[in-house]
Amino acid sequence: MHGPVLVSWLLAALTATSGAYCLSRLGRTPCAADAGAGRGHAHESDAAEALMGLGMAAMALAGAAVPAVLWVWLFGFPAVLFLLAAARDRTGRGHRLHHAVGGLAMTYMALAMAAAPAHGHHHGASTGAPLLTGALLLYFGGYSLWAGSHLLAAPGGQVSGSLRTAGLPRACRLAMGLGMFAMLLTM
Repeated sequence: MHGPVLVSWLLAALTATSGAYCLSRLGRTPCAADAGAGRGHAHESDAAEALMGLGMAAMALAGAAVPAVLWVWLFGFPAVLFLLAAARDRTGRGHRLHHAVGGLAMTYMALAMAAAPAHGHHHGASTGAPLLTGALLLYFGGYSLWAGSHLLAAPGGQVSGSLRTAGLPRACRLAMGLGMFAMLLTM
């Protein structure tokens, strides 16, 4: 990521906190929002979101200092597994595809950072393919709006003022969607 240092640190703090929370949920009962998908899918989702949150924090701070091949294995391999799982099983397909898109986006950003010149990144200079970056920005911007609207809407259609059992995981998903959007925006 190339952008203001403060933004990188704030993004790292936000995504690391979200990732740590998802990691802590692995040993617990799935929240009400994920219970419909079944315990196995909820834990799969928690593991994927923990990996994504902690990985986004590491990429925001370390970025190009880590070899691209490590980022590719860390995010590309699980993305392919999610794609295969979504093709094989209809249960939780949308969530698995979302995790696959996230993993592939992280892989794309790592490869774009590796291909960028090591020195002299000027403001306004972009890395990666503009069309792909734009499509990913649209996806994660839309996902963030969707996640935010689901965070605010209570089952009765009223705005929820508290973060109940289902609210905090939704807030983490919103934070990670916004984090991904911010990382793509600074490419």
